[in-house]
Amino acid sequence: MRHRLYHRILATLLLFVVASFALVSLAGHLLLAAVFHPKLGDHFSEEAREIGRLLPPGNAPREELQARLEEAASEARMNAAVFGEGGERLAHTTVDLPRPDPSRAFPQALSTRQGPAFAARLADGRVLVVQPRRSARPAVFLVSVVALAAVLALATYPAARFVTRRLEFLESGVRRLGEGDLGVRVRVDGNDELASLARSFNQAAERLQRLVESQRRVLASASHELRSPLARLRMALELSRDEPGTSGRRLDAAVAEVEELDALVEELLVAGRLELQEAARSPEQVDAGALMKEEAERLGIALSPVSIWLHLDARLVRVVIRNLLENAVRHGRGAPVEAGVAPVEGSGVRIWVADRGPGVPEAERERIFEPFHRSAGHTEARDGGAGLGLYLTRRIAEWYGGSVECKPREGGGASITAVLFEPTGSKKRKLQ
Repeated sequence: MRHRLYHRILATLLLFVVASFALVSLAGHLLLAAVFHPKLGDHFSEEAREIGRLLPPGNAPREELQARLEEAASEARMNAAVFGEGGERLAHTTVDLPRPDPSRAFPQALSTRQGPAFAARLADGRVLVVQPRRSARPAVFLVSVVALAAVLALATYPAARFVTRRLEFLESGVRRLGEGDLGVRVRVDGNDELASLARSFNQAAERLQRLVESQRRVLASASHELRSPLARLRMALELSRDEPGTSGRRLDAAVAEVEELDALVEELLVAGRLELQEAARSPEQVDAGALMKEEAERLGIALSPVSIWLHLDARLVRVVIRNLLENAVRHGRGAPVEAGVAPVEGSGVRIWVADRGPGVPEAERERIFEPFHRSAGHTEARDGGAGLGLYLTRRIAEWYGGSVECKPREGGGASITAVLFEPTGSKKRKLQ
């Protein structure tokens, strides 16, 4: 990733640790000052008196005082200094301790750059200042902090890298998808938000790939299917021009070809809208039984009236019914066609049509729902169909949460059943 997110995560973790360490240190210092310093003052005042007992009397030589002070302070692990009654420094260890304020009562707490110090007056009037020696130098403390930061960095780097690597996989997948690689998928690890994002990306990529491949297949087939009626239309017009006596018949044929082209273009438009999920208008009250009876009467099929009211798009329901009925009439060899509608539990409708045609071989029962597919023996035959009817029927049924299936009919022929459910609640589609 361009800005290396894992560096930011790592830096954030380290900053958090350092800030936490600083806050804990400050809190400890305040707590020490509020609670422990008074008790430490009593403790070190006692230590000062113990060291004072080991010191020589006030009239002893300064060399002896210096030696005894260094010995006693070393045993007590203290820095120490002895001041006379007039404030002069008589002896001291390596650290230069401050001179106490003679106007204040003893013992006194003193503040130095090396830490707190304590002053106590000895019995002979001299003043002894003591300070606990630090066990660690600033450089050692700094090295310890740096070492701790390095350990934390090594410990947190794998976790930060694990998270950002998954983000990099997603970034790579999005980039490849944008470049046209529709087959790209990303690995799904774990069950957290990043895994959910990866699954959503894969689902979106899968759907996009199916959509584009379907559009390519439909357009490729449409370009082939459009050539045939256009060629026949051109031939009819040319013959009408060359043979004026047959112009009426030729023009009738041309009109038929135009109507076939118009039907094909309309079905292509509906197919495109379905693929883009833009076909259905807002649901309205539709009587599926009335639509079935109306379309059946147009084709000369007698049906008993049935009313099934649902919230569906009447235009799409009519497309399903018309395609199933016309397909049965087209392939039924002139035998009577049976059809009907029935309610389905869950606010749905079942639309079925059965014919007595040659039937559909088992290997073809799924392929007949592909765009422009024609069964064996019908590849070049002009049967009045554009090859999109059953494809549209399945897409509309799937749009409404249902399905379409083709089964053999007892006694010969085929039966095709489509099930549609009305959209409810959040599943309701508000489209143009």
